[in-house]
Amino acid sequence: MKNLLRTSFLALCLTSGLFADSFSVSSINGGAATRSPKLNFDTLVLGNSAQWADATLHVSFTGTGQVVQGAASGLYAAPFVSGGNGLGFGSPDQPNGVDSTKYLSTGIGSVVFDFSTHQTYFGLLWGSVDNYNTLSFYNGANLVGSFTGTNIWTSANGNQGQQGTFYVNFNDLNGSFNKVVASSTQYAFELDNVAYSGRSVPDGGATLTLLGLVFAGLAVFRRKR
Repeated sequence: MKNLLRTSFLALCLTSGLFADSFSVSSINGGAATRSPKLNFDTLVLGNSAQWADATLHVSFTGTGQVVQGAASGLYAAPFVSGGNGLGFGSPDQPNGVDSTKYLSTGIGSVVFDFSTHQTYFGLLWGSVDNYNTLSFYNGANLVGSFTGTNIWTSANGNQGQQGTFYVNFNDLNGSFNKVVASSTQYAFELDNVAYSGRSVPDGGATLTLLGLVFAGLAVFRRKR
């Protein structure tokens, strides 16, 4: 059975004066994307060159972010596909188990998603969730929402198996964004199976609505094994 987890963190107010949108966030262990188009990154070239994922989405990297496949000890580990979160993301659909396809890793750096049009929904398969992972949403130069791994999974302990991978759906309830940045201050933030839409997505179950502000958290000083 799909396990829909509600985050337990409240938004913290910033004094920067940036307007923050309200987001509904569903973090689903063994869940699937709720909107199309659906993208995997199998056609991208391995490495850190900036590339188009489709006509709307451009992917680039900073630091040691890159397109990867498989695992590299201490550097990155593939997300775990389960519960249908590989459906619609390949031909044939990705089977359950460790993701054997290409995926994206921030390394110590970032993966930047630039959209040619504004979006209100973004979904991703977020692997081995850690509390030093951050996903940030921008409307132009303005930060409108930012969420850490602990907002997605309260344990956020880097579990590389099925229990540590979540399909996460973000709905911007009162605004839109045209850039999403996945970043990490330690190795690493791994992701695959992105979905997006210019329209909001009905919730498939209970979610927590959050002000999309930057969340403060203590980093756990550990490397992925």
